[in-house]
Amino acid sequence: MRRRVLALAVVLGLLGLVLSACGQTRRPPVEVTRVVIETRVIPQVVTREVTREITKEADEALEPVQIDLWTNQREADGGLQFIRSLADDYSILNSRVSIRVAHKDTDWFREDLTTVDRAGDEHDLLWMDDVPVPSLVDANLILPVDDIIKLDKYVDSALAGVETNGQTWGVPMSCGDHLLLMYNKDLIEEAPQNTDKLIEVGQNVTGEQQYGLVYNQADPLWLVPWLGGFTGSVFGEDGKSPTLNTPHMVTTLHFLRDLVYETAIVPPGTDYDGAFALFSNGESAMIIDGEWTLNRYEEALGERLGVARIPRVSATGEWPRPYLRGTYLLLPRSLEEDQAKLEAVVSFIRFATSANNQVLMLAKLGRLPTVKAALEDPFITSDPILRGSAEQMKLGKPLPTSREMECAWQAMEPEMQAVLFNGKSPELAAEGMQEAAQRCIEGLEDR
Repeated sequence: MRRRVLALAVVLGLLGLVLSACGQTRRPPVEVTRVVIETRVIPQVVTREVTREITKEADEALEPVQIDLWTNQREADGGLQFIRSLADDYSILNSRVSIRVAHKDTDWFREDLTTVDRAGDEHDLLWMDDVPVPSLVDANLILPVDDIIKLDKYVDSALAGVETNGQTWGVPMSCGDHLLLMYNKDLIEEAPQNTDKLIEVGQNVTGEQQYGLVYNQADPLWLVPWLGGFTGSVFGEDGKSPTLNTPHMVTTLHFLRDLVYETAIVPPGTDYDGAFALFSNGESAMIIDGEWTLNRYEEALGERLGVARIPRVSATGEWPRPYLRGTYLLLPRSLEEDQAKLEAVVSFIRFATSANNQVLMLAKLGRLPTVKAALEDPFITSDPILRGSAEQMKLGKPLPTSREMECAWQAMEPEMQAVLFNGKSPELAAEGMQEAAQRCIEGLEDR
């Protein structure tokens, strides 16, 4: 396994910056209240020493404010502890603001948030993943943040996860869980930048017991990026109407089939485990797999592992766009009635998404930042694995959380397999996808 021991100094020197919730015009004296030295062993078995100097501003003139933050982040992966640590540090900077963090499981957020909110239970900030933004907007539960938060510091692909109806309904904290290209540096010198080069490089290394590329041919999650590269999409502009029987889908299915049966750089019939075994054992030069598997491949290949974007589609000039998942900060409508609390919540969001804290989150949790300045930090740019993953993330698109998406998955999976495993024509497969998705969605309306 490749072990990288790096020292990351994240110094929160905020001597000239007022983070107080109420933003007083005169800055009182600033004093250093504590220095925290933290050593953590984080995923990828990397030990990083994190030094943070916490400063405090005198804020006796401020009225006390309590923020109730609800989150579905878990203790098991350190997410909940990280949020509590940020809340504690912010309160050190702003002693009149206290933040109470409460954990709610994901099912609760999906099923009970609307009911609880209407029942009057108070929360002032939501920190969650798998955000059902359209449902929350339709229920009038959250505030648009376009006029509250300066959004141009965040990458577009992360912001897209909370955009609907021409407005932005939250602030991205992290973004990832995307597919990307990994390659064996012993077999190819560098990643191909487009599909023509992908095929050329793949054919050069393909031979007996050796392939150019492998991926999970049984799951449409691996189909969707290429569909985007061929300028198609799963849904129309409303995010609910399936657009699967299109020339874009047909062309995508032809492309994937040809990789197996025409150019022959992909072995037939590989599923997830089969693709992993072939690449890990050096029997494939490249693999398309998820960001979540990087640790496994680093263990298998060590310094031989390269990471890059999935190659641009030569026929269209477009990059494939894998789905992304992220964590987001959402502001409830109730904040409209309490200006002091709204200002405190916005101040905390700015603190939590500062470049320093974004890099600290990456070091502790292994989650990619959403702030442009953090993505340009040497912690990422000097690490070829993190750099490659970040470059792919910038080109992703948000994974829909709607029930219609479940219908689309169910419709695409058997038809994709029929094309790649059983020789069904892409044209008939696209028709089958569309019909199955529409039937499923119509059934949702009857429930």
